[in-house]
Amino acid sequence: MGLMAEIIAEKSARRGLALIAAAWMLLALPAVAAVLGAEDARHLLNRTSFAADAADVQAFARLTREAAVDRLLGWTSLPMRTPPPAWTREPYSPPPVFKQMTDEERQAYRRKQIEQGRDLRAWWVSEMLTTGSPLTEKMVLFWHNHFTSSLRKVRLPLLMYRQHMTLRQHALGHFGEMLHAMARDPAMLIYLDGTGSGKGKPNENFARELMELFTLGEGRYTEQDVKAAARAFTGWGVSRRSGGFVVRPALHDDGIKTFLGVTGTHDGAAVLDILLGRPDTAEWIVSKLWREFVSPEPDAAEVKRIAARFRASRYDIRVALRALLTADAFYAPKARATLIKSPADLIVGTLRLFRVGVDDALPYALTMGYLGQDLFTPPNVKGWPGGEAWINSTTLLGRKRFLEQVFRQSMSGEPAKAAMMAMPDPGDVKARARRAVAALRFDGPGWLAQTRGAGTDWRVLVFPVPPVTPVTGDDVMALRQAVLDPVFQLK
Repeated sequence: MGLMAEIIAEKSARRGLALIAAAWMLLALPAVAAVLGAEDARHLLNRTSFAADAADVQAFARLTREAAVDRLLGWTSLPMRTPPPAWTREPYSPPPVFKQMTDEERQAYRRKQIEQGRDLRAWWVSEMLTTGSPLTEKMVLFWHNHFTSSLRKVRLPLLMYRQHMTLRQHALGHFGEMLHAMARDPAMLIYLDGTGSGKGKPNENFARELMELFTLGEGRYTEQDVKAAARAFTGWGVSRRSGGFVVRPALHDDGIKTFLGVTGTHDGAAVLDILLGRPDTAEWIVSKLWREFVSPEPDAAEVKRIAARFRASRYDIRVALRALLTADAFYAPKARATLIKSPADLIVGTLRLFRVGVDDALPYALTMGYLGQDLFTPPNVKGWPGGEAWINSTTLLGRKRFLEQVFRQSMSGEPAKAAMMAMPDPGDVKARARRAVAALRFDGPGWLAQTRGAGTDWRVLVFPVPPVTPVTGDDVMALRQAVLDPVFQLK
């Protein structure tokens, strides 16, 4: 081989070594995480918000799963936009003694309670419609259905408002802190008969629901555990004067108790800490979050994996949500369109999706009740069962009427008789409903133009999977056809 040939060979060898070295360096670099894309972005936003906005879909489509979830969680620090009713700032007034009241005084007091209950519902729905953080409202609603109380039994709207604010404070905080706060919540104590529980006569209602519904789940405790826990919570009650939580030592059973295998002079706080130390508690909460955000049937292995992180973080709810919303199972094709929209999802989601102007939120809060989700008044201690229970012949017709009214207003400009007109509410409530329907503001052509301007096919926002009946056209009539398709009821 001549000198020139040797030089060429050497250079070639060096180039080969350089290429191999470069290849190794590329392999050593961390893989670039894939971005969501429009379909996954819509899916994430549709599950964690009430509706997926076109601009948000485009923005989230360019993010990774982790970055997208972090952005959602970042929004939860935004303040509320809707001020609460003025009476929530008034001093607490003890409930009157009905035996000492005239019939007229009783009727006036009951009317006031009903009006304040409506105020609460309208206030919350207004916040759902205008919030900059829909995930916050979704989580408050989730915990409202987990730690269930009802105006129907508590009958003190101010205490229900205070409970709501406690749930809001802890909705994306630490579950353990929320559990302790709710065990001391006056509305909860009244609802589950804790106020009259004393030494020698412990009431078992709260103790039972604490384990069955709030922490462990059914079948993970014994009747002896219920009795021991009930003894531990004796003496916890509500001050008649202030409406606040009080402990009455004279009514507390400070004897030895064995609860879930742990023996001691447990009080209520000790019982809560024992429950938080059980892996079953983390798994129960994660399984409920799974049913809320992923699918009706939790994956047992995934639940255990996420629950382990949840428990290791001292029950940081954000940790559980981040793990859940970045999991492959959340984005799997089989998880699409598996959840039926609740009345809140349907009503708030539709109004937010189409940017419908709403002047008065009360009629829509009442419509939610008509469709089976009466805020601040779940049907029983187990809350709203959700899923297929949202759909029956009455509610399906009501859902259709609600959707029709939104588009009928846009196309004809004539007031429509809404589903809310069927509400059994007297007087000014029906008048407010009529005014609300007449005042609906939906600019269909403008919405379609804005969606196209954002580079999004509006069908991507409306349908989680292809509709039953293909929708053709790009006008308001096509939108109306789309929302009446059964797939619009899913998310």
